[in-house]
Amino acid sequence: MPNRTVFFISDGTGITAETFGNAVLAQFEAQFRHVRLPFVDNAEKAHQAVRQIRHTAEIEGKRPIVFTTLVNEEVRAIIGGACSDSPQSMMLDMFGAFVHPLEQELGLTSNHRIGRFSDISKSQAYNDRIEAINYSLEHDDGQSNNNLSSADVILVGVSRSGKTPTSLYLAMQYGLKVGNYPLIPEDFDRQQLPPALTPLKKKLFGLTIDPTRLAQIRNERRPNSKYASLENCRYEVSAAEAMMRRTGIRWLSTTTKSIEEIATTILQEIKPERLAY
Repeated sequence: MPNRTVFFISDGTGITAETFGNAVLAQFEAQFRHVRLPFVDNAEKAHQAVRQIRHTAEIEGKRPIVFTTLVNEEVRAIIGGACSDSPQSMMLDMFGAFVHPLEQELGLTSNHRIGRFSDISKSQAYNDRIEAINYSLEHDDGQSNNNLSSADVILVGVSRSGKTPTSLYLAMQYGLKVGNYPLIPEDFDRQQLPPALTPLKKKLFGLTIDPTRLAQIRNERRPNSKYASLENCRYEVSAAEAMMRRTGIRWLSTTTKSIEEIATTILQEIKPERLAY
């Protein structure tokens, strides 16, 4: 059973509140029940949130923890006032903790814009990110060689080594155009990269994975097949790593790494000129 209920309240999407809150909560060996309350952008919704927090405290007999990223001052006052007037909840106001000190340090007033996605349709960075996502989908799993030279990075590796989720993460989070190519038995027989990739070696980054873990992943997709056999996985991984070493491709093992860790390592290595945030 969860040890405590945690609310993430925002007048925007709540992504910032949840990301920051989860990073903090991960430091504690406890279970938490997550309640997401996005788009709390007026007084009525704020009072509804307060009622929900108080009801949770009464039912569970424990103070809920409340992470907020509230820009709207009226809404923040309602939530904050309810938390401070009663011992029934603990509020951690992230914008309040950071925005005011930054205003003093910078000598500027915050524009109090709700969320990073305000007026997003007018943002060139947003349009670049959408273009990058479309590009990465078009060039997933070697589907297309069209305009491959415009990729920021091209991921290579055996099937199911993490290329597709990493490609989409880099596109969605950083607006990078990412292609990915599977290395297949025909490539190993020729002992050469796919012909389309040869002139783009500087853009290549390799992903590898422990063969045992790879066999587990592949067996979920195609159980009891040669494709998923441990022997075949060992062969493909060994051949792929040998090809990467021979051709001088930078690479890493995804076996124990999260998508975020993989993407961060790639960014450190390729150092793209442009990043969208």
